[in-house]
Amino acid sequence: MTELLTPEEAAKTEVVERPTRHRELTLSWRVRARRVVKSIVLIVVGIMMIYPLLWMLASSFKPDALIFSEPGLIASEFTAENYSRGWNVLTDPFSHYLMNSFIVVAGAVLGNLVSCSLAAYAFARLNFRFRRLWFAVMLMSIMLPIHVIIVPQYVLFSELGWLNTFLPLIVPKFLATDAFFVFLMVQFFRGVPKELSEAARIDGAGHGRIFLRIMLPLAVPALAATAIFTFIWTWNDFFSQLIFLTDPELYTVPIALQTFLDSTGQSSWGAMFAMSIVSLIPLFLVFLLGQRYLVRGIATTGLK
Repeated sequence: MTELLTPEEAAKTEVVERPTRHRELTLSWRVRARRVVKSIVLIVVGIMMIYPLLWMLASSFKPDALIFSEPGLIASEFTAENYSRGWNVLTDPFSHYLMNSFIVVAGAVLGNLVSCSLAAYAFARLNFRFRRLWFAVMLMSIMLPIHVIIVPQYVLFSELGWLNTFLPLIVPKFLATDAFFVFLMVQFFRGVPKELSEAARIDGAGHGRIFLRIMLPLAVPALAATAIFTFIWTWNDFFSQLIFLTDPELYTVPIALQTFLDSTGQSSWGAMFAMSIVSLIPLFLVFLLGQRYLVRGIATTGLK
């Protein structure tokens, strides 16, 4: 039952509640003000991060003479000629270089998915001599910069006669040379309950069937993260492709974009920016389509 308050008690209760409401309103406004400030800071930082991309997009529609004389996003004159000129100005249409990049990326993605998943399963579920030592050696290879190993690789591939082919860019991926992806999938396989594989072994399944029927279907997020990272890193790779590919017919997108620049000052900036925008479209599509798997893959493998 609700007790009736005397006028004196009601007055005392009102006096106590007023400061409490005042403090709640003050806290509410502080929280709102803090959120507004955070939103403004994030918007400013976001604009600063995306501004170079917006500048390149705006420059791809400017005549060459206005790109640096009018460095803002809005120019006095716009043209779409840079796209048609950039597509056809090189020895081959730009689609030729896009196709070369797709071939290299497809081979690299397939190689990493097959070899890194097999190596990760071995490190996570098989017992063999010096397993910890080999795993530590593999992790140490992550710290080696590309400039350290590129010379021995160049000598090796030159002896094999693989220079000016896509083989130096694809074949090493089938040997689990990307230790980061092996480590990523090892973390995932270690998180799968061992009871699943032990039950399969009781039913007579070997390691091959356990890997194909149990581990791989469960490892879709980790495989997707591996495929997306491999696609992005291989598509943007410039240094190794520049070293191993010197025939213009085999140029990939990064090397083709570099040919728009001329050290004598006759660089075609507008065409280069236009084709740079075109080369970013596959990356955006892959990231947008695979973003869900990428987040799940990173979360389930324990990487932050």
